[in-house]
Amino acid sequence: VQLQASGGGLVQAGASLRLSCVASGSTFSSYAAGWFRQAPGKEREFVAFISRSGGTTYYGGSVKGRFTVSRDNAKNTVYLQMNSLKPEDTAVYYCAASGRIGTAQALAVSTRAYDYWGQGTQVTVSS
Repeated sequence: VQLQASGGGLVQAGASLRLSCVASGSTFSSYAAGWFRQAPGKEREFVAFISRSGGTTYYGGSVKGRFTVSRDNAKNTVYLQMNSLKPEDTAVYYCAASGRIGTAQALAVSTRAYDYWGQGTQVTVSS
């Protein structure tokens, strides 16, 4: 499966952005999906997870309550709605897909559980 992320940009603190990740090449509903981010000089960090059906979601502690992950399997797309953005949210955001994750949270938050990655989209939040 190929993943294409988009929707990043430069915004001020407190603003909102919605990232999209479009999948192609396979039946997207067969894959769980995750969002990760990586800031310069830091390791890739778990942001959000959504199960194949969309019925289970998990969030990283720093984004819980501000970000919402959703998916539309008919459109082969996963979304990340980001509200109340902070400068520390600045990073390259990556979407990822896995055919191996059910709803196990320990797997959902690990980069190693994902088989397919998008190219990343830059989000910059100014103070």
